[in-house]
Amino acid sequence: MTENSQKRVALVTGAGKRLGRAVALRLAEDGCDVVVHYRSSEADARAVVDGIEKLGRRAEAIAADLNSVAEIKKLFQETSKSFGRLDVLVNSAASFVESAFTATTEKDWHASLDSNLEAPFFCAQAATPMLRESHGVIVNFADIGGILGWPGLIPHSISKAGVILMTRALAKELAPEVRVNAIAPGTITMPGDPPEWERNFIQLAPLKRTGTPADITDAVLFLVHAKFITGQTLVVDGGRAL
Repeated sequence: MTENSQKRVALVTGAGKRLGRAVALRLAEDGCDVVVHYRSSEADARAVVDGIEKLGRRAEAIAADLNSVAEIKKLFQETSKSFGRLDVLVNSAASFVESAFTATTEKDWHASLDSNLEAPFFCAQAATPMLRESHGVIVNFADIGGILGWPGLIPHSISKAGVILMTRALAKELAPEVRVNAIAPGTITMPGDPPEWERNFIQLAPLKRTGTPADITDAVLFLVHAKFITGQTLVVDGGRAL
């Protein structure tokens, strides 16, 4: 990395747990200072901050309810005040609401669309002034539900399909200063996941194995550094969506 890239600042939403945590730590390994966003998992977020600081990078945990536009604006105001810049926004925070078609409620719709689609839109909006200045990048998290459409997860699948289209629209809106891409994970297992998940994923993926958090963080880093790619969704699922 160049000397200038060593000074980059990344903000990862939902960075206290699971893939968000893995992405935050990987960006720190890559030389970024990191804003660790969380909603209620303060202890987990503090642990991520400690891990980043052990890597020799600066980190700060900032709480915000991403279902509130006012709190989103405050999150990025605090980022600007504390770090003075933003180079990378990773919209990884999401909800996963299961709901049978006949039992789906208005609350289920709002839970999926507000967290998975509306929140990353307004995060991108609030981040844009800093990202334009730094010629930065946004990486959104979709998933293969947004490609395949899952029964029992229709609001979720539609919200993630929206993320894919939103990525294309934002890439046009924010070019040429800001690149916007997405990844669509699938058949990824995390430490502590039930063993039956892994067995099911192995059956579904043509590669006959599950993915790991490192596969996702590799994809995020690729999109962060791929300077001639924008508006694209990188599917990381072992071929599950084929």
